[in-house]
Amino acid sequence: MRSLILAVCVVSPALAAQGRPTPAPPLGAWTPVPELPGMGRPVDTASVVARRRALLARIGRGVVLVPAAHERELERDYIQDNDFRQSNTFFYFTQLETQDAWLLLVAGGGATETVLFLPPRNPLQERWTGLRLGPDSTASRLTGIARVLPTDSLDPVLSAALLRVHGPLYAPLDLTTRDEPRLRDLVFAGRDVRNLRPAADSMRLVKDPDEIARMRKAVDISVLGHLAAMLAARPGVWEYQIEAALEAEFRRNGADRVGYPSIVGSGPNTTTLHYDVNRRQTRDGDLVLVDAGAEWGQYTADVTRTFPVNGKFTQRQKAIYDLVLATQQAAFDSTRPGTTIAQLNRVARDYMRAHSGALCGAETCDAYFIHGLSHWLGMDVHDVGDYGTPLKPGMILTLEPGIYLAPEGLGVRIEDNVLVTATGAEWLSAKAPKTTAEIERLMGRR
Repeated sequence: MRSLILAVCVVSPALAAQGRPTPAPPLGAWTPVPELPGMGRPVDTASVVARRRALLARIGRGVVLVPAAHERELERDYIQDNDFRQSNTFFYFTQLETQDAWLLLVAGGGATETVLFLPPRNPLQERWTGLRLGPDSTASRLTGIARVLPTDSLDPVLSAALLRVHGPLYAPLDLTTRDEPRLRDLVFAGRDVRNLRPAADSMRLVKDPDEIARMRKAVDISVLGHLAAMLAARPGVWEYQIEAALEAEFRRNGADRVGYPSIVGSGPNTTTLHYDVNRRQTRDGDLVLVDAGAEWGQYTADVTRTFPVNGKFTQRQKAIYDLVLATQQAAFDSTRPGTTIAQLNRVARDYMRAHSGALCGAETCDAYFIHGLSHWLGMDVHDVGDYGTPLKPGMILTLEPGIYLAPEGLGVRIEDNVLVTATGAEWLSAKAPKTTAEIERLMGRR
């Protein structure tokens, strides 16, 4: 069974003053790992060390407890991929997917140390679960943590550390942790408990090189899936058949799972924003809207393309599509450090209003742009972070204008993933065909 993992950080002002993040190495610098189910992808030790130091610098003196996710229950939950996904906060500071483990960081009381606690190996259990990471020299080599102890050593080591350090208790207080017995006990004991999420979440807004590399991989896999979806489309196919081609390509290229339920809407379903039933049979003349992203290494893409199921846009479809595309480009041209998502949203709506003419009848087309332009992207498809924060290099967001004309059964959304750079922005998902000519050319290859 998969159970609790906790990271424990005990912080002093002296160590906090030293906590300056250092650049992470590229993906190629990861420490290789054997095929252990609890390890997941390789661990970039330099990145997670830098993140923990940066966290300590933000909170100062105190104790941090970060629980990992639990195994989902087959009898209670409806599981669409596998029965475990690590909590984002825990993963951010460890990159470990191993279960029933604890990470202890101590700073204060005249001592600093890092200790990893792992359960002893259980050969009988491993016949069900596969090999596990145990408290031995292999764990030290793979994680870069010199001191690895069995989990039954945690309580005395933790108690000794808490006696040496005085300060608030920081924990990620959210729905995923409210039932953690250890956190409840600490709260009921009358400790000064503060929410870790604001500090941890704000750190995740600006991606380090390791995160950007993971995002590029997730986006590249997603693009291949969208290409497969376009090539699988033809009048009469069912939405779920396009979905199958899309997600098969995700998995063929190494995706861990989908980042969210794939949206494949045709005809009237293109006007429903979060339609994911995917059961309609397409008809000649339909547009198909595919909103789907692959997850790789705990990071997800979020890409949307709209295309004609028969491979050719009608004049009406092309006119609406081109307005959406030009609106997205106007927002991209304004994406640079210092601007905000709210400002980009205004740029997009102003452009659409000024250029809609009579395309949408008596109203301008921005009246049918019924959702926001952007959201943060990272470990969650709608990632954490304050939307009032001015853009900085390393932030990743979506640009996704749309027009939804329900009486016509005509909806168009174009969504790309964008990296903010020092001088502007970069399209991460540019390899997915986006102009009507590019889409028709690709679909003509069917």
